[in-house]
Amino acid sequence: MSLFRRKNVEHMLASAQGAGLKKALGALDLTFLGIGAIIGTGIFVLTGTGAVQAGPALMVSFVIAAIACCFAALAYAEFASTIPVAGSIYTYSYATLGELAAWVIGWDLMLEYGLATSAVSVGWSGYLQSLLSGFGIALPTALTAAPGAVKGVTTLFNLPAFLVMMAITALLSVGVRESTRINNIMVAIKVTVVLLVIAVGVFHVTPANWTPFMPNGWHGVFGAAAVMFFAFIGFDSVSSAAEEVKNPKRDLPVGIISSLAVCAVLYVAVAAVVTGIVPSAKFADISHPVSYALQVVGETWVAGFIDLGAVLGMLTVILVMSYGQTRVIFAMSRDGLLPAALSRVHPRFATPFLTTWLVGIFFGLIGALVPLNVLAELINIGTLAAFSMVSIAVLVLRKTHPDLPRAFRCPGVPVVPVLAVASCLFLMVNLQPVTWTAFLVWLVIGMVVYFGYSRHHSRLAHTTEAH
Repeated sequence: MSLFRRKNVEHMLASAQGAGLKKALGALDLTFLGIGAIIGTGIFVLTGTGAVQAGPALMVSFVIAAIACCFAALAYAEFASTIPVAGSIYTYSYATLGELAAWVIGWDLMLEYGLATSAVSVGWSGYLQSLLSGFGIALPTALTAAPGAVKGVTTLFNLPAFLVMMAITALLSVGVRESTRINNIMVAIKVTVVLLVIAVGVFHVTPANWTPFMPNGWHGVFGAAAVMFFAFIGFDSVSSAAEEVKNPKRDLPVGIISSLAVCAVLYVAVAAVVTGIVPSAKFADISHPVSYALQVVGETWVAGFIDLGAVLGMLTVILVMSYGQTRVIFAMSRDGLLPAALSRVHPRFATPFLTTWLVGIFFGLIGALVPLNVLAELINIGTLAAFSMVSIAVLVLRKTHPDLPRAFRCPGVPVVPVLAVASCLFLMVNLQPVTWTAFLVWLVIGMVVYFGYSRHHSRLAHTTEAH
């Protein structure tokens, strides 16, 4: 039964008070943090892939993915406001489903956040090089991409991808307050850029381009929804900031739900404009679909702003995903499932300094040495699994702790959590078989680590915190 030992919720809340992390974030910071994580590679890069797969019905794909996220977001909001402790779904699972489930989801989140930062750093590198080429600046070919990333071209190391990861790591290691100030500025710029795309592009829309609306039928729509789900990843990382929020019971639900709602509306609008300007089939092999659409209709000055917005947008995604990952590792280390050094807080900066740099260097090297298509394989399935877990955990906590104060209550329980699980599983089924294989391999490695180290070093194995 030690595999199912659970943390005492009251003890978790008490221990979080003395963790040493600064309480510096408010509702607006959290909303911008969420938008910063969400708007990035998904809208600037994957829109073309989705348009080819779903056609103009990409708008429907975005809505389907948003609905799945919305169900999970309501569950996240209840947990984040009830148990405002670092670690996101890992922490929630530990209190409700037990240690083994918590380990699995924490191990899963480590990979999800890490590969997301690596993948986005590669996308950022491509947009930066495109932007520099407009000024006649070109990097040595060997330093522009990972080995084997470009057919017929010898590349050795993606230097821009590595350098941006190091810059973000340095920023995060100094302090979250400083990081969120910069994040807020960049988010404001890229939201303005997205609104500019909609405002200018709407005058170039040709309704005939929306016909046929579903060229590949519902199969294409659902397949695109499974891919476009990546475009919404990020709102969950808001909950990982729980211990650094001034008023978590109010601000966390606001930040989670507001960031998801804003991005969903923007995504559907951009999808409508882009597919209305250019026939969806023409987006094949286009790595910058949004700016490409504006270039086609001669709005080159807007396209240039879009490229700049993409560079800034991806920066904020790297920032928030790196932040979320370090806080999950911090929480797992504090519980004894990972070495204690990983939860050590810097005496001056009040951040998990060592963890931040270890994670930044490791995934910075992965981004520099592994092609983007390989990196993207695991991200969606890991997130969908996490969202399913948190939805189940809400039902469990309602049974085990019915009287626990809840500043926000997920509506429609048990229907909404069950719909969240069902929609996430449906999207997982629409992912490629190779994604499932890689995911299972990662979980097997995690089981080896857990039974070889974590189970024996767990704090709950040596204290009376468990119940």
